[in-house]
Amino acid sequence: MTVFTRLCILGLLLGISSTSRGQLELLPDTGVGGVYEVMIGTDDSESLLKYLAQFGFREIDKGQIGREKALALYGVDSGLTSYRLQNAEVDSHGLIRVLAWETLLGTGVGYAQPETVGQRMMVMRTEDVFRIHDAFADARKAGQKWLPTAPVYADLYAMTEGKPDVLNRRTGVREMAVYGELFNLVLFQRYGYTIKGYGSISPDSPLRTSEITHNDFMLAGNSKADMHRQTDYYRDVFGLKPEGPVVLDGDWQDGPKVVFNMADGSSHYYRGFVSPNNISGKLKFFVNPDQRPDRSAAQQPGYGGITMHSLFADKPELVKQLAEEHGIITTDVQKNEFGENSFVLRGPDGSSWQILPKPKLTTPEVTELTFETTAH
Repeated sequence: MTVFTRLCILGLLLGISSTSRGQLELLPDTGVGGVYEVMIGTDDSESLLKYLAQFGFREIDKGQIGREKALALYGVDSGLTSYRLQNAEVDSHGLIRVLAWETLLGTGVGYAQPETVGQRMMVMRTEDVFRIHDAFADARKAGQKWLPTAPVYADLYAMTEGKPDVLNRRTGVREMAVYGELFNLVLFQRYGYTIKGYGSISPDSPLRTSEITHNDFMLAGNSKADMHRQTDYYRDVFGLKPEGPVVLDGDWQDGPKVVFNMADGSSHYYRGFVSPNNISGKLKFFVNPDQRPDRSAAQQPGYGGITMHSLFADKPELVKQLAEEHGIITTDVQKNEFGENSFVLRGPDGSSWQILPKPKLTTPEVTELTFETTAH
């Protein structure tokens, strides 16, 4: 397989090269970036901040608003203290915002079996997936509510040539998931290749993990039509680029079978989106044709767990206009707890988004996919 072919395959899977220039011009020009922040609700910020620090996330800002302003912006009648966390120097995508509510509405989706409707998962790169597995397996043995899946290897991009052995080592990914009460994770370790701007790991990260590279969303429904009905607005309102058509994946794929704990005979519909302005901060959506537990009612601001995300855009006013044209209700533009002009909307998939103006970035968004093989 040639390097060019590998690049094409990798581009298709990352959603970078699957759309022609003509199709790109059909996207609304919002200047949207990849997912900026994952927002995690809690009434115990001290404990949550300690956990997130293990993944290399440190506080870079803190803000507060009272009940009246929180009700107007988030629909939550509670005072709010927020902590904005960043991993290393990456500030263009993959941050976390801890939402510490004075009065939590409920526990949220909580600890639940994989592929529960309403679950959200944040994805990070790591240098040592087995180290993380062992840490959370030990925590589970100690009686804590963590479910780590076994690390599984997959040659996702068909990059290994010939039969692998000691001299011809495999090139691919080993990945795992961790399911918990307040947040769920997918972690992946690369073998034999790098992608600039897609998973930067700082030596200051105790578990050797990166910023959040992409995000998984478990949605309701059971068909391709349900997927389109719930997710078309990511293209039509936000200006994000579909990586391709909705496809049916399932237990015949080693990675998803283990990461999502899929029973034999299980499958799910998949659709991915990526920003035309950043190869990272991707979104992945899943709809199961079979019945799954549904806790989506608790997947909203004011509850515990991953309940919101944010995007920034060059033209947030255009996003607001397009949302209203598509029948999506938004709040008025108002200052959030960090003094940023913002508005919040809840899409037909039940996901809540805060739209922000584009901040001044120290690490620019990476828009060109570069694939490099490494000695391994």
